[in-house]
Parts: sequence; C-alpha cells; structure tokens
Amino acid sequence: MLLKSYEDQSLLCNLSVKGATTEAGVEAFRGDLVVIEGDIADDAGRRLPPKAVLKQAGLLFKNDKLSMVSGGLDQLAHIQPLFERYKGDLAADVQVIFYVGNLSKPVYTELDGVKMILQPHEEGAIWNTMMDDLRLDKEDFKGQSAEDKVITMAQGLADYKPKYETVAFADALSFVSTVQREHRGPV
Repeated sequence: MLLKSYEDQSLLCNLSVKGATTEAGVEAFRGDLVVIEGDIADDAGRRLPPKAVLKQAGLLFKNDKLSMVSGGLDQLAHIQPLFERYKGDLAADVQVIFYVGNLSKPVYTELDGVKMILQPHEEGAIWNTMMDDLRLDKEDFKGQSAEDKVITMAQGLADYKPKYETVAFADALSFVSTVQREHRGPV
C-alpha cells in the first residue's frame, strides 16, 4: 500500500488522519507530507527536520495511486521537488490544489502533464480555507469518519471551477511575491 510505504519512508509527519475509508481500496491522509528531506544528522542515519513539507496536506489514495493532493506550500518553487518525488504515484486523473505562501495571484497551471490550481495563502488553516473555496460546510461532513471527510473534499474539488487564468508553470513562477510573513510566537 502506497500510504504505508510513505509511512515506512518517514515521509508523513504531524498526522491528523491516516487510514482506510468506507470505500473499498480508498485510504485518506491529513497531516504534513515531506517534500524535501532534512540532511542526515548522525552516523545512525537519523535526519534533521524536513527542509520543505506540504503543510496540512489532504491526500486521497485510490487503488494505490494519489487521486487527490491538496495542501499548503511556503514557496512556489517547492512544487517541482514535490513532483520529482511523487509524480510516479499520481493517478492519471489526479486533482491537485495548492495554497502557496509566496504566490501573488491564483492561476491554473500544468507541470509534467498534471493540471493544478494554485492559490495564494497568507494564513489560517488550509482545510478550512479549502472548505470555504469549495463551498462546503459542516453539514456536508456530518456523521462522516475523519477519513471519509477527505473523500467529500475530493468530490467538492472535482466540481470546483474558479475563473482563473491558465498559464504555463514557468510563467506561474513569475507570480511570486517578495512579501515576508510576519513571525508569531513568544518574544
């Protein structure tokens, strides 16, 4: 199983949901997905924290392929290493939406034959932002298991057709903002 192999390779962190749904052959994951692994820290092969992750990822696995990938990236440039690592795991009809911290405008784009929606994201929970974008509310999830809620999100994403400009991925890289996010926490 693909989800199990990600776990065995330590590519999953900050797990919120991981397991089988009520649909046969379908698994769901919510948490962070490693994009760029951290450096090896010692002789035992332990690694430093990842250099980049797909934050608050929502992944849906059907028949051992990723049928939905959603989540947040700090930088638009992290999409390329994400695709280098996971492209072979994507279903032909995969649905992809990324909320990107340094993106200045929403667009449709394509990388290596995979179509995706890219949206700017400043702050807040990706899951809640995506719920709002897909026009889903708590009633749509009532009585569902945590894993089945990811299926509902995928169904909403299938119907989501915002009126964004379609650009080549190389052109999308020009929509990067230089605004730095404000750091929060104890002083």
